Amino acid sequence: MEEKPFNDTSYEQFLKEWRIMGSKCKKCGTLALPPRPICISCFGTEMEWVQFSGTGRLSAFTSIVVAPPYMAKEGFNRNNPYVVGVIELDEGVKAVARIVGVDAKRPEEIKVGTPLKAEFLERGEGPDKRTVLAFKP
Repeated sequence: MEEKPFNDTSYEQFLKEWRIMGSKCKKCGTLALPPRPICISCFGTEMEWVQFSGTGRLSAFTSIVVAPPYMAKEGFNRNNPYVVGVIELDEGVKAVARIVGVDAKRPEEIKVGTPLKAEFLERGEGPDKRTVLAFKP
């Protein structure tokens, strides 16, 4: 694995490659997503990169009707909400991401425990292009 710092910038670079990468403590084996340079369990500093499968289950979610400016540009608003959830990946770590492929206007139909798979959304163009991690049933 290439030598990259364990930070948000590296995490975002891996997302552009459609890979979900986190850190694993070499001392105690604790996993972190997004990656961290210091273990949250034993405070060790020897970390290694680990790739996550991108599959898991929905742990919690919310339907959002007041969008931040960059989401409003995508058309999200009070009449067109979107869903954000906590996903427990098969490896045991939790990720917070958009949930696509569900009806945000009918949150009562979205079920905790639903199996999900990672989806990489390409947004923007040119130097502003970014990859956003999302999950879908």
